[in-house]
Amino acid sequence: MRIMIPFASACALLTVGYAAESADTYQIDPSHTFPSFEINHMGLSTYRGRFDRTSGTITLDLAKKTGSADVTIDVDSISTGGEKLDTRLKEADFFDAATYPKITFKSSSFKFEGDKLVAMTGDLTMRGVTRPVTLTIDSFICKPHPFMKVPACGADASVRIRRTDWSIGKYPPEIVGEEVTLRIQIEAHQ
Repeated sequence: MRIMIPFASACALLTVGYAAESADTYQIDPSHTFPSFEINHMGLSTYRGRFDRTSGTITLDLAKKTGSADVTIDVDSISTGGEKLDTRLKEADFFDAATYPKITFKSSSFKFEGDKLVAMTGDLTMRGVTRPVTLTIDSFICKPHPFMKVPACGADASVRIRRTDWSIGKYPPEIVGEEVTLRIQIEAHQ
């Protein structure tokens, strides 16, 4: 139903960091990174959920305006605010967590405007299906982490996908919307 991809993959998007002469690697902070999704429910409301466990790395070379991302989302960590629905979404006709326990996003195509990361294109894999997606970076910042005293980056990213493109087609669009907005708020540290 709700596909929150990561997108996660989207996660990778935040990696642009300090102006460096070579590529820097950032570890995704799982306590501050939560891919989420929004989908229409019966034409009545917007339903939201998130994944609570995300890991991965982002590599960035700000001088060359290049980067890569490798993000993994744990499907079993889905959280909708309802235990029964969480269990239902893990079943075979939705995310099929037993067969496909991970959602991944891999990118080596970052788009910059000046020093600002504005988009990231990569492959989103969910339920064994891999398709290209482009995450729009809605906000992006890199600076020293005020407590950890290490370089850190943060970003908000989003993308709209069609759930049936990833074989999540249990209900018709009148019941569960076809389009899903995926969002990811991410932090990563060196």
